[in-house]
Order: sequence, then C-alpha cells, then structure tokens
Amino acid sequence: MRSSLRTLATAGAVIAFAVSAHAFAAAAPSQPAPAPAVAPLAESVPSDLPRNARPTHYRIEVTPDAQALTFTGKVSIDVTVFSATDALVLHGNGLTVANAALVGGDGKPVSLTATADEAAQTLRFAAPKSIAPGQYRLDIAYSGKIGTQPSGLFALDYPDKRTGKEVRGLFTQFEAPDARRFVPSFDEPSYKATFDLSAIVPADRMALSNMPIKGQEVLAGGLKRVTFGTTPKMSSYLLFFGVGDFERSAQKAADGVEVGIVAPTGSGKQADFAREGLAQILPWYDDYFGVKFPLPKLDNIAAPGTSQFFGAMENWGAIMTFERILLLDPATTSPNGVQSIYSVQAHETAHQWFGDLVTMGWWDDIWLNEGFASWMADKVTDHFHPEWNWKLGGIDGREGAMALDALPTTHPVVQKVRTVSEMEQAFDSITYQKGQAVIAMLEDYVGPDTWRNGMQLYMKRHAYSNTASRDLWAAMEDAGGKDVDRIAEAFTHTPGVPLLRVNTVACNAGQTRLDLTQAAFTLDPAARPAEAPLWPMPLLVRVGSAEPARHLMAGRNESVTLQGCGPVLVNAGQLGYYRTLYSAPAAKALVGAFASFAPIDQYGLVRDNLSLALAGYQDMSVGLNFLAAFPNSADATLAGKVAAQWQSVYGLLDGDAAKPARTVLGARISKLWSPRLDKLGFDPAAGEPLVDTKLRAQLIETLGSVGDPRVVAEARRRLQGLAADPKSLDGPLKGTWLAVAAANANRADWELLRKQAAGATSFVERQMYYSNLGQAKDDALAKDALALAISGTPDATSASQIITSVARSHSEMAFDFVRANQQKVDALIEHSGRARFFARIVAGSTDPAMVAKVEAYAATLPADEAKPVVQALTALKERIANRPRQRDQVAKWVKSAK
Repeated sequence: MRSSLRTLATAGAVIAFAVSAHAFAAAAPSQPAPAPAVAPLAESVPSDLPRNARPTHYRIEVTPDAQALTFTGKVSIDVTVFSATDALVLHGNGLTVANAALVGGDGKPVSLTATADEAAQTLRFAAPKSIAPGQYRLDIAYSGKIGTQPSGLFALDYPDKRTGKEVRGLFTQFEAPDARRFVPSFDEPSYKATFDLSAIVPADRMALSNMPIKGQEVLAGGLKRVTFGTTPKMSSYLLFFGVGDFERSAQKAADGVEVGIVAPTGSGKQADFAREGLAQILPWYDDYFGVKFPLPKLDNIAAPGTSQFFGAMENWGAIMTFERILLLDPATTSPNGVQSIYSVQAHETAHQWFGDLVTMGWWDDIWLNEGFASWMADKVTDHFHPEWNWKLGGIDGREGAMALDALPTTHPVVQKVRTVSEMEQAFDSITYQKGQAVIAMLEDYVGPDTWRNGMQLYMKRHAYSNTASRDLWAAMEDAGGKDVDRIAEAFTHTPGVPLLRVNTVACNAGQTRLDLTQAAFTLDPAARPAEAPLWPMPLLVRVGSAEPARHLMAGRNESVTLQGCGPVLVNAGQLGYYRTLYSAPAAKALVGAFASFAPIDQYGLVRDNLSLALAGYQDMSVGLNFLAAFPNSADATLAGKVAAQWQSVYGLLDGDAAKPARTVLGARISKLWSPRLDKLGFDPAAGEPLVDTKLRAQLIETLGSVGDPRVVAEARRRLQGLAADPKSLDGPLKGTWLAVAAANANRADWELLRKQAAGATSFVERQMYYSNLGQAKDDALAKDALALAISGTPDATSASQIITSVARSHSEMAFDFVRANQQKVDALIEHSGRARFFARIVAGSTDPAMVAKVEAYAATLPADEAKPVVQALTALKERIANRPRQRDQVAKWVKSAK
C-alpha cells in the first residue's frame, strides 16, 4: 500500500511519508548484521550527534531538476549502531523525507518515522521499538531545493561562450556544514565513510563527481543515469557533484594520475595554463608528502564567475574553482589573475593531502587544513616560478593576520567552534595567514629536512583518518624537531601578536649586546595590557654582514651577545611571527644600511615599521623613512609592493584639512613612479615577463589613485573607446584601466560602463563591469549604483559586489542603503556571508557616527553570528582613535621631507 501524503516538518513536527509495500508499522527492528571494526566517535571530539551510530558507506542517487531548482534523492547508508537506541539522528537541512526504513542482517526493512529539527539541522529517524547494537542499512528517499548561492547543491546561470545565450550549471559546495543540504548524513568531519554516487541527468550534459565515471545508462525522456566509482574513505564535506554543458581538457601527470580542467563549453585554450600547472604540482606534492595521490584522477572544475566569500573548494579529486581564478582569458585575466590561477590551484591541490587524506577531527583545528595548504601553495609556487619573487607575499599574509590578531576581538589559531555560524566564520585571516606564518616560522626553526620528515611521518600515521594539532607536533618531535610542541602550542593557543622591543644595541670589542623585552602588540591604544602573555620566540638575528644567529627567547627580558658589530636586523628572513620595535638609534642605523639588505628584509622592515607607526608605537616618520629608502629601480615585484604602500599612505590624508599635504604627497608619488611607468609604457610588450606586466598594472593603479593627470586622462580615454569598439580594452590591463576610469567617471562614462555590462558575453567580464560601476567617487553616481544593485538587473553576486565597491569611497552611504533595503540586500547574499558582507561595508569608514549604527546592527544578530561585525566595529573604533594622529604625522613628514 502506498500513501501520497508528504509534509515537510517545522521544528519538531513529524514528517509523513509513503511506506513501501515491504515495510510494516509497529514492527521490531530486524536482526542486525555483525558489526564491522569501527568505534563510536570519541568523547574528546565535539559532535552534534548522539555518538550511538557511525556510517561506513553511502550509496546516493540524485535526480536534479535544474529549471525547477529542486531535486529528489535516495540514499542507503551502511551504519553501525553501538548501543541500544530508539532512533538514529543524522544531519539534514531543508530536506523533505518521503520514506525511510532500517534494514538489518536478515534483510527485513522496518519503516521509520522522521522528525526534523530545523534549528539543529538534524533529522531523527525513530523506530517502533528499540534498535539493537549491530550493523544496518538505512534507506531514505527525500527531496530538496537547489539554491542560487554557493551552499549545498546550487545553480549558476551564465552566458554560453559560443552563443551568448543564458545557460545553467549545477555545482555543490559542502564546507563547512552543507552536505546536509544534499543528503541526510553524518555531516561532521570525523564521520568518514566511502561514497557511491549516481545521478539521473540530461543525456546531453556532463556529470561530474570525485571519482571517474564507472558506467552510464540511457533512460527515457532524454535522460541518462551516470554512476561514479567508489570514493576513498573521506568526510562528507568533500563530496562533489556537478552537471552542465561542460568540456574537459586532460593530460597525464608524471605520476600517472589524469589531471583535467572542466570548464563551460567553448572555453578552449583558456584551460591550458591551469591544466599544465596542475600536472606540475601534483607529482611534486607526491614526492614532498611521501604519499602518492590515491585517486585515479584530479579535476579542477570551473564554476562561472566569482564569489565574494570564497574562491575554490578542495573536494577530493574534484576541486571546484570560480573561473576568474582558473581560466586564463586573454581578454580579461590580469597578471595578478595569472598568478592566482597557479597559487590557488596549488592551495587546493595541497588540500588533497592536508584536509582530504588527513582531516581535522573537528572545526577547532580547521587551520590544519587552511594554514598548511596556504604554506604549501607558497612553497610550490616559489619552486616552479622563482621569477615571481613569491616569498614577498608571505609578508603581506603576515600583515593581514596581524591586523586582525592585534585587536581585542582576536581568537587563537586553534579556536573553539561549536555552532554552525561559528563554523562558517572560522575561515578568516587567523586561520589562513597566521596559521601559515606559524608553520613557516617553525619550519625555519627546525630546518626544512626535519620538517619534511615530520610531515611524511604525519601523513603515514594518519592517512584516511582524523587528527588534532597535537598529532602533528608529535610527528615533528619524533622526526627530530626540537621545541616544536612548546613553540607551536604557544603560537596556536595564545591569541595576539608578540612585540619584541630592541631596547639597546651596544658594540664592544667586536661583540654586540642586545637588550630585549617581550610584550604584546595591539592596534587599540586603550587596550594595551600591563602584563602580556609570554611566547617562546624563535629569533634569527643578523649583525652587520655576519651570518645570522638563532636564539629562542622565552623570558620577559633577555640580553643576547653576538659576534660582530654593525646594524642589527632582528627577524632576518622575515619568518618570525612578531613585531620588532627598534630603539631610535637602531632604526636609524637600519635605514642607513637599507640598500645592503635582501629584498625580503627590506619589504619586511617597511611593513613592520609602518604598522608600528600606525598603531602609535613610534612616529609615522620612522615607517616613512624606511619606505623612502627604497629606490624606484627595485626588483619589479618589490617595486609594485612598495608603490602600493605609498598608495596606502596617501589614503591616510583624508579630509579637507589634509588636502595641502595630500596634494604634495600625490605629486611626490607621481614624480617617484612615473619614470618607471614611462620605461614600461602603458601597454604590455610582446613576450615581456609577467612581473613587468604586474608592475605596470600596479603603477597605473597607484598613480591613478593619487590623481596623476596623465594616467587618469588615459584611463578615461580608453574607457570612452569602448563606445566604438567594445573589445578595445581587452587584455591583461582591462580591469586596471576600468578601475581608474570608473573612480573618475562622469555621467556619460558611467552610463557607458553600464551599457558594456549589459552587453558582455563573458560572465567574468560582466561582473567586472558591474563591480566597477560602484567605484565612482561622485556621490550621485554612487547612489545610482546602489539603486542598480537591487533593481534585479545584475546577478546576485554582481549586485553585492556593486555595494561593496560603493562602500570603498562611500562607506556611510552604502551602510545606510543596506539597512534601509535590508530584505532586498539579504536576498543577494547567502545567510552565512551576511555578517562578513557588513564587515566589508564598514571597513573603510573613519566616521564616528558609524559606531552607533554598527552597534545597533550587531545587537540584532545572534551572538554566534555577530563576530565579523564586532571585529569590524572594533577596527572602526581603532581607526577613529588613531587616524587624526596618523594624518597629522604624515602631513608633518610630507612638509619636512626632501
């Protein structure tokens, strides 16, 4: 007998479902099969589930309806029950259960009653009588919704690259807790299992998953059933499914694994750079980790367009990356974009080991995934592209982490995560950049060979299982890494940024004595602790031209004596995660010897001293003197980074009172960098190094931002040329010229940009135009851009990007607009990203009136969702407190500088 009644529950309500003919009500559960050798989840691992059961294998079949944005599914889960229970509890979010049954070793199914708890995102499957310990198969038929934001199973609409007609592709994104939107599951990282996936899809579409296709079956109605191979044992968030009008470009890597780039049909050679890079990277990782990639293929799948909140996802064997940072389109890909294609792919490929093969036991240790993937990506990128001088980017990462870590709202690298909202917010610069910086510091301290040996030991010990940070430190200690556990525990469990004060530098009889004090660095002058934590700080100190010496500083005050005399550089190589505040004479000596330092030390000194000055530990003139010591003939990568720092300093001179100093500094920056741009020319030369193209883009951006008349005029001229030839700006500098022109746009320029957005045949190009519409400095145009964002014309991602673009120059206007149109703006952004979206809106504000507005908004949020907004509020207060001093000191330096 079959019932057609189907009701989705609200929290706690019973879901009625159709009962199969072989199921029966009020029956006792069938006899269990013998239990396999699995154990209950350890009490030490956090979990939302009761721990009385564990999955070993999933068999899933899904049938998506892309046009209706719905899907149906069937899943059979092999599950071991450890103790007698009246129900099994799994995760489920937005799923409607049609029927469910439990099958034991005797093959007799028993129907289950399903209840949904929406707040907990769980489904409770109750049996008519107690379920005995043993092995069962849990069968569930269900349905769900396809979203339009990247969580769960979601749809992306984009213009076909051949015809311009809108087409739709489907993709999944399950990290952190969104596999539960796709299938009832034990959706936590420690519940690893194997997966069989099949899908019923249109016969003319390509279906994708973690494993290669095992078989295909032609079905009626223009459909086919695609069945994929069984995955290795893995966490549910790593499962992937996609379907659409795709093409795949593949080759064999040196290790025999087939690597492929999957992209919208018509992408052609745009996939070549990424595919060739993937074939390079994968065997290198095989060798480094000492464990060969265990799947038969590794695809990287291009999702059209971009996202505001993430760029790629490391699904095992089926990475998904937004096409802006995967496909090299000669019409739009910038030099930064080329480098991102390589480095982001390197990051996601590193995850195939750190995260996929070995997975953190719980989200507290998400840094084990992200920090290590970031560190490995930099290592392999620098290995294969030494001409990019990639290590300099590690300093930018360190600075990004310290900017957050120096606020009172910071958190440890190993953080306490308990709610879904906390999981979603765990992916910040502490997790990524501080985690990466701590790893780089530890590797440098113990030595690269010892570190690699420890990594290989860790991989062999924990393959296909879950770990915590202590497991990694144990492997490093066993490999011979002295003091690793001591240093790592301090830097990953103690929040904040150490501050090393170099109080005196005295030279006598060929030896230099340093008097050092350890404290804590903070951006908030009112929050500087009287008694800071103590970190064991690995120091690498260079005196003059002597070889650097190591010292592990564990006390509050220490004196160190080193051979030689001369300028003293603490943190040589810039791998220590701490700030170094030199005495005035020591800083002056470093400026005098600046030209003798390696580029990485030059850049590190500049960033460190500017940050110390911005926070009020020293006058802005100290940081500016370091910055001014750079010749404009520096290495192209370094020169670009230095020009960007001048641009940031220029931005401190806001307000009418600072206008005279701003004019003088703008002229100085133009005079300093225009000759370098003139040497390069406005247009790329055939065959020039990528770093030269990147430097050109940075100089155009910097000179445009300071109002250099020649650059601004050229940008507007090139924009206006689009009216006659929409392809006239195509090339690696397209985004750069558009940004400068858009910031200085008049009404006619702005309307031309909007027209180009409407006619763009590339999704990336369309989003580029829309985003730039929000760059206009003109108030009226900024208001029009905000109105356009909620008009329904741009896609949701482009619309949200317009708003954040407006906020860069009109933070208060954008914030007030979002609050006045909250419902419409919320529809553009996935719930998990809304707090981070608001944080970006206020990131550029220095208006005291904004404090009360942001406080009022933060008060409307649940405590576990408010964290990014509270952090943004704290940073806003810091800027308000420090900006007058920063502005005055910069203006004074500009007036006195030669």
